[in-house]
Parts: sequence; structure tokens; C-alpha cells
Amino acid sequence: MSSPKRKRVEEEDPTIHSTGHELAKVSRSIRDVQPGHYLLKIKSFSVLAESEMEKYESDEFETDGYKWKLYLYPNGKKDANGNNYISLYLAICDASSLPQGWEVNVHFKLFVYDHIKDKYLTIQGTDGSIRRFHVMKTEWGFDELLPLNLFKNPSNGYLFEDSCVFGAEVLVIKYSGLGQCLDIKKVTTNFNSYTWKIEKISSIKEELLKSVKFKIGELEWMLIVYPKGNGIYKGESLSLFLTVANYSTLPPNSRVYAEYKLGILSEVNRSGSKKLDCTKWFVNSTGYGYPSFILLSDLNDKSKGYIVNDTLVVEVEINIIGVTNNVL
Repeated sequence: MSSPKRKRVEEEDPTIHSTGHELAKVSRSIRDVQPGHYLLKIKSFSVLAESEMEKYESDEFETDGYKWKLYLYPNGKKDANGNNYISLYLAICDASSLPQGWEVNVHFKLFVYDHIKDKYLTIQGTDGSIRRFHVMKTEWGFDELLPLNLFKNPSNGYLFEDSCVFGAEVLVIKYSGLGQCLDIKKVTTNFNSYTWKIEKISSIKEELLKSVKFKIGELEWMLIVYPKGNGIYKGESLSLFLTVANYSTLPPNSRVYAEYKLGILSEVNRSGSKKLDCTKWFVNSTGYGYPSFILLSDLNDKSKGYIVNDTLVVEVEINIIGVTNNVL
């Protein structure tokens, strides 16, 4: 049998032709790599085929927390029009131990080893179909896996010295409960604004100031100001940030996509107001903005009119573009 380290190659099997109704529903290809979950080797296949044993059940094997078996009908499953074929099925075990109303969705492949080519014939439903196992349907497979005359022909390599090898790979499709919903709006110029007047700015000793919470859209927001600067800009610039104030109440892993404009208004000349705009994903309660929004020398320049009557006016305009939430 092939080494599992060999590069995987899949191609159509030229020995199989879709002539019957069952073959038309089945995809067949050949590959180098052996099945990843289970191998069933049959010695003296002719003895098994000539015995009174219509069906052989393999040992159990486990994948993704479920136990499985292979059901092999060496002369075909008679009540499923499998005459003159080999029939092979995947069956779930211990169904009685599974919870009431259980179902398991599976994408699986079955295999037959070609001793001559040292490759595996791979059989699966067309279009990678998913099969639903439940209490009324505990096995799925192929009534017409291979025609017996083709299987027994020594030149095809499936039966070598009266021995053959079958295999299975089983992928259980499990819903992880994860997903995301993006609610995005057409970008417009309809900004909503909030104005914050900071009075007695010259006598403020606190390093950090927070505005009251204000609502724009379905969210609560907050402005954060460091009057004397923050970090490396401390003593040099005023720092100004915007944050989603109620982020902790949003569903886990929520993100808010918003366009915003932060500004300090000039009471002398509104056209001289300092405004900066940005578009950002707000992914947590961390503030986004500018650690060096305006130099303190400019802020305190009376001719620029940013501080009048010892009051600083901060403004924000927000346009919420989109919100993502987990889908459970």
C-alpha cells in the first residue's frame, strides 16, 4: 500500500464508465494517499464471496466523537439492486446511545486499493454531497460500488492473490455556533454631532477628562481629552479620542464601523476651527483619535480663539456605517 508521505494526486479512473443509474450519482477518482481513518483488508476474497455470509461488518472505528463500521456485501446487496456488483456502506454505531432526535451530517469517501498502480480508487457522492445520518437512516453507501467482473479482473489490480483492501474517510460536519452578521448602510453625509463645553479649562488638574455619554444611532459614545497631552505628547499637545461607551454591553466580538470628525471650535473664526476626520472599526472600548490633536502653543494662542472665557469647545460628528455581530 502507498506511503502516507507521498504527494496526493487525484484523477479520474479510466476503468469506470457511467452506464447505470447508480454510477451516474457517483464520483470516482484515483489518488496516491491511503485513507485517513480506516482500512479493511480481506484475504481469500473468493472464500468470503462463496460463503453464506451476505454481509460482512468491519470492526468499529472512531472519528469526530462518533463510532462507525463498514458493511461489505461481496456479491452485492440483493434488495438494493446490487446484483453483479460489490456493495459498500458506512454505518453509524451505537445509535441507541445517541440523544433523542440526533442527526449527524457527514461527508465521506470510500476506497478500493489498486495493487498494480499502488493507488486508491476513491468513491464519493457527486458534488461532494453531504449525507444525513439519523435514527431512520443509519447507513449510507454505494449499492454499485464496482462491477464484480471489473473487480475480479486481475489486470485492474483490485483483487491481488485473492486479497483486497477497502477504506474510509469520514468528515463530520459540525456547526461551531460561530458566524457573523454585517449590517452595513449606504455611506451618506448625514453626520450626527455632539458638542462638549469644558469650562474653567485653565484650572483643571486632572490628566484625563471624560464627557458624559451621548447617544448616536443605537450606540452610546464618549469623548476623552488629555488637556496637557498623553504619552510622548504630554506637555506638548492636547490629546483627543472617541470611544464606544457601551461596548461591553454589545454581543461578543461586535465591531462598529464609523466615520467620525473630531474638532476644537474657534470662537473667533469658525473657519479656523481645528477638525480631523477618520474612518475606523471600533473593536473594543479603546478610544480612537489623535494623541497629538493640537499643539498646546496653538491651543493657548488667544488670536486663534480656541479658548474663550476659559472654555474649550470640543465637537464630534459621527456617521455609523456598519455593525457586525456574531451569529449564534
